[in-house]
This record gives sequence, C-alpha cells and structure tokens, in this order.
Amino acid sequence: MKPLTDFFFEGNLFWKIVLFFWALLTSLFSNAQESKNSEIYKVLKSKDSIIFERTFNRCELEKLDDIINDDFEFYHDVAGETSKEQFIQSVKNNICSNDNRKPIRKLVDETLEVYALKNEGKLYGAIQRGKHLFFIKENNKLTPTGSALFTHLWILKNNSWNLKLVLSYNHLPVQH
Repeated sequence: MKPLTDFFFEGNLFWKIVLFFWALLTSLFSNAQESKNSEIYKVLKSKDSIIFERTFNRCELEKLDDIINDDFEFYHDVAGETSKEQFIQSVKNNICSNDNRKPIRKLVDETLEVYALKNEGKLYGAIQRGKHLFFIKENNKLTPTGSALFTHLWILKNNSWNLKLVLSYNHLPVQH
C-alpha cells in the first residue's frame, strides 16, 4: 500500500500548487510575535517596568492610576478577581505596607512575548505574556519565594497604552 502523501503529491502538480499557496497565505496573514527590537515590544516592556519595578517593587503607587484602564480587571489563580480600585488598595496594603519584609517581582526577560492586536490593519492593542519570579526582601537580601505566568491585555487609545486585563496564574513555590 502506498503512503497517503504519494496519493496527493506523486506526479500531481495541482496539489503541490495548492499546498504552496496555502503555506504562503498562512505565513502572510498569521500574527507573529513582535520582535524584541520593535517599538511596540519596547514600549510595553517599559510599561511592565512602570507597573512592577516602580509600583510593585518601589511602591510609587501614583504611577498606577494613569497606566491602568478604568474598567481594569485582574484575575489571579490564588487571590481571585480584582477591580482597579481593589488592585491599587491591595498593592498599597499588602505589597507596600512593610518595608522590613517587602515582596519583590522580577521579570524573566527571555520569556516576555508581545503580540499586536489589529482591527482592519489598525493597531488597537496588544497581548503581553511571560514569567515572573517573586522574592521577599529582608535586610537588603532577596530570598526567592516563587514564580508565576502572566498575560496582559493592553489597549491603545489616543496614543496611550493602558492595561485593561491581567491574568496571573500558575503560581508555584520555589522548588528546592
């Protein structure tokens, strides 16, 4: 019995042409990950830094209000669902309440991915995802506590990027 590929391709130019055009069209219209050198990647990595390095790690909470959308939603696999106001209060009361024992978040740079969202060719948003590590800072020493994955939905309105949705999941303790 002949292999199935022989049925479609052996001496059959039509199927070879169909396969070639299908491969060409899918490669032209697929949404690939943005290059790490692209403008959108750099802008959203900078926004990630504002949210986490400036607000989560340094507790500059005033930075959050301008970068988070009013209808912001946060879904956490351990802590549940949170609105914008609840999220800001949680960072203030839980993350930034004790300088002697401070949670710290670090992005794992090589895991960061950005995917542009377009409507009829016009950029309106992006999906950003990656992995981050968590630590506790005590006496100027960082102790690893765990890791998690994240997916962010960013919306571009009036040339400004705002965080609309966060999925924070797969929280795992440090593996010894």
